[in-house]
Amino acid sequence: MFRLSHYLHELREPMPLGPARQPPGPVVIWNLIRRCNLTCKHCYSISGDVDFPGELSTPEVFSVMDDLKAFRVPVLILSGGEPLMRRDIFEISERAKAMKFYVGLSSNGTLVDAPLADRIRDVGYDYVGISLDGIGDTHDRFRRKAGAYDEALGGLRLLRDRGIKVGVRFTMTEDNAAELPDMLDLVEREGFHKFYLSHLVYAGRGNKNRGDDAIWQTTRDTMDMVIDRAWRWAQGGSDMEIVTGNNDADAVYLLHWAERTMPHAAEGLHARLRQWGGNSSGVNVANIDNLGNVHPDTMWWHYTLGNVKARPFSAIWADLSDPIMAGLKRKPRVIGGRCGQCAFFDVCNGNTRVRAMRITGDPWAEDPGCYLSDAEIGLAAPVERVTVSAYRGARHEAPLSL
Repeated sequence: MFRLSHYLHELREPMPLGPARQPPGPVVIWNLIRRCNLTCKHCYSISGDVDFPGELSTPEVFSVMDDLKAFRVPVLILSGGEPLMRRDIFEISERAKAMKFYVGLSSNGTLVDAPLADRIRDVGYDYVGISLDGIGDTHDRFRRKAGAYDEALGGLRLLRDRGIKVGVRFTMTEDNAAELPDMLDLVEREGFHKFYLSHLVYAGRGNKNRGDDAIWQTTRDTMDMVIDRAWRWAQGGSDMEIVTGNNDADAVYLLHWAERTMPHAAEGLHARLRQWGGNSSGVNVANIDNLGNVHPDTMWWHYTLGNVKARPFSAIWADLSDPIMAGLKRKPRVIGGRCGQCAFFDVCNGNTRVRAMRITGDPWAEDPGCYLSDAEIGLAAPVERVTVSAYRGARHEAPLSL
């Protein structure tokens, strides 16, 4: 995740660069249940409204939580499927809060009525994120359910009105990019706390439908819009926040924006972005799925590092005998293609490995989702690259159709 607004506030009010702070353990995104009342077009977990046998029991979840706490994991993001469909979700959440984790809830929002909003408030979640992938019918088509937009927006409003920090997640494709200005207007008008722009990753149904991914120019236009809006919010002193995810080239794009608009501050921003370090899958971000399988992040469900029923998460995460984990944790990572030649590799860290693997079969190839030009990444001469046209039309079947 790239905290765009954070770095714009740093540009507005520069502070001396302090020492790099490494989190004590990874943020764990935990898919506690795979069942969901929706069958979204780009769902990485290929969830649906059916039971998935073998999911962790409540005592098993509690045992894993004890290990995560001892391993100094600071943050749990409870997800699904739809986590609100798990009967013990509030029991789990309350225990996580009592153990002093930062606890987030990731929901589609359609089940949140007034009594459920009260229950969510009482748990004291630190943050609740709800997906809106467009206005009205656009969102409904993405979520494949009529009325999903109104239900999700209603859930956001109920939670906001109860003083809960809420945010909107927007996964951008060619099908909905044109609605981004309306989405930003909605977030601003409603006073939601955060807008999360997610670039598409080729996982689950997102891989099956990867031909819908935004082309590079669309992504550039989108980044211009979100930077402009985030800068306006920052200049106005607003605490509303824009973050982006799943394309670490966003940080380099922001750096070039700063070089054009406030060159006196660009060097300081560059230093901060190097300290941030880019993609952290397998390092500072982890995933546990509904069956207890551990993955480098949520988009790696096709690749399992181990299972918490057989071995503690702490042991799995520290095991560098796995070649993927060894490669992700390597400093610097060894990445090929134009990513490996990029002058800003220390900012981006090779971007998203899953896109590279899905397109080329090689997790250490260049990321075809990088929308920066050869000149913008400091290449002296153009190099052959995986083009947009090469992958937009290719659609791989997901392992499960729901």
